[in-house]
Amino acid sequence: MYNVLIGTTVKQDPDILTVYLNSLKSLQTKDLSISYCFVDDNDDPESSSLLHDFAAENDAVILPSKTADTYHKDEHTHYWTEALIWKVAALKNKLIAYAIEQKMDYIFFVDSDIILHPATLEQLLANQKDIISCIFWTAWQPGTQALPQVWLKDEYDQFLIHRGESLSEEETIDRHQKFLEQMQQPGLYEVGGLGACTLISREALEKGVHFGEIPNLSFWGEDRHFCIRAAALDIPLYVDTHYPAFHLYRKTDLAKLPAFRWENEWPGYNVRVTKTSSNTLTLSMIVKNESDRFLERSLRSSLPAVDQAVIIDDHSTDDTKTICRQLCEEYDVPLKLIENPASTFSNEVALRKQQWEETIAAKPDWILNLDADEVLDSTFLTEKDQLLNQAGLDLYSFRLYDFWDEEHYREDQYWQAHLFYRPFLLRYQPAFPYKWLDTPVHCGRFPENIFQLPNGLSATRIKHFGWAKTEDRIRKYERYRQQDPKALYGQKEQYESILDPYPNLIKWTEVSSSEK
Repeated sequence: MYNVLIGTTVKQDPDILTVYLNSLKSLQTKDLSISYCFVDDNDDPESSSLLHDFAAENDAVILPSKTADTYHKDEHTHYWTEALIWKVAALKNKLIAYAIEQKMDYIFFVDSDIILHPATLEQLLANQKDIISCIFWTAWQPGTQALPQVWLKDEYDQFLIHRGESLSEEETIDRHQKFLEQMQQPGLYEVGGLGACTLISREALEKGVHFGEIPNLSFWGEDRHFCIRAAALDIPLYVDTHYPAFHLYRKTDLAKLPAFRWENEWPGYNVRVTKTSSNTLTLSMIVKNESDRFLERSLRSSLPAVDQAVIIDDHSTDDTKTICRQLCEEYDVPLKLIENPASTFSNEVALRKQQWEETIAAKPDWILNLDADEVLDSTFLTEKDQLLNQAGLDLYSFRLYDFWDEEHYREDQYWQAHLFYRPFLLRYQPAFPYKWLDTPVHCGRFPENIFQLPNGLSATRIKHFGWAKTEDRIRKYERYRQQDPKALYGQKEQYESILDPYPNLIKWTEVSSSEK
């Protein structure tokens, strides 16, 4: 019989904490002796009360935090500071000391927003590894591809690269995709980094693994320092992917939990469309008063690649419709143009749903969903046939660069879109139960659950010119203030940063044909 200590530092919303504690109580623990130890770092008295009630029912130990701080999170992301990170590291080390003192065989760190499959702990123990995590997947920014919490190299590199090896962008993406596909297959895999849901043996603890800072290492986060220390002590790191956990990274994720399937499948999977030749591509777009902006540039980047276009004109009062008709005629692309008698732009989700219904009514194989200020780079034409005519994947994500003028994109704390992959290219699956995020802004261009479909990455980059003119930035800033005054659906700090007079800009570099 193994003695296992379960615990972590807890600073959590009451609704999420309730689900987390129920998840712990649901774990299968046959032939195990389970103890609990938590650090109560909550600001909310209700959360503290929940934790203490759990402790009373399960004979758990609760340690005080003793230090006050401000930890902010919203529907966009979580905001960590150096001080917060090393505070948490010290508290985790306190739990390690307690586990050693109590002669535990293992300590199981489970962050208070991780929901476990009941078989998780027994599965991890069965592997007989000194350090092993249960995998979970997180969209670190809204609307981006979910990624696993484990990595292979450095801070968060999820592709294999040997020391001294140089990779092209396409090779990097290919290796990244292979890693993601591997992580979707049930199994046991050695990795270079892990965290948040980790089982650690007494032997590893006695060798000296802990979460303290390595002073001459600049990597961000206590988990990186833990993993590098483990590697230096010759303790390999593993991830088990049999029972992926569910990460309640945002409070809105609570609504997704009932539909979460541990098998990562969807009803009707056996009737999934997988045509591997002669797939057609439909351009789907919403436009409104775009004639003096970037519409022509956007259409000239996409029309050479598509077989038809479905465009919603949301009551334009300029020459937008004329430009759409003329360019589609020039490129010999059949056009389905829907003209709204009144604008519905103030309710984005209604407009996006209209776009979706009109697009799928055109019987597409694949859908390329672009806004009128987004311009494809030439990579898409090169890789289009490879993307469309394969059986394994139904969704591709691209990187989008927010341009602040004609030649520069923005990169700083609040503008990092190009560091993530967002969905732009989708194979339509008639049997899939598509669901929308019903918010008036930031609802997404596609239904929110499309990442349940087999998905991958593309080397295609998108230039987003929606912020490239001063007048557009002012207009969008005012729009967000009116539609989302309390920043319920976005990030207040990012909204305010729109008008920053001195943003950090980086010059765009085209990818030459020899690099593709």
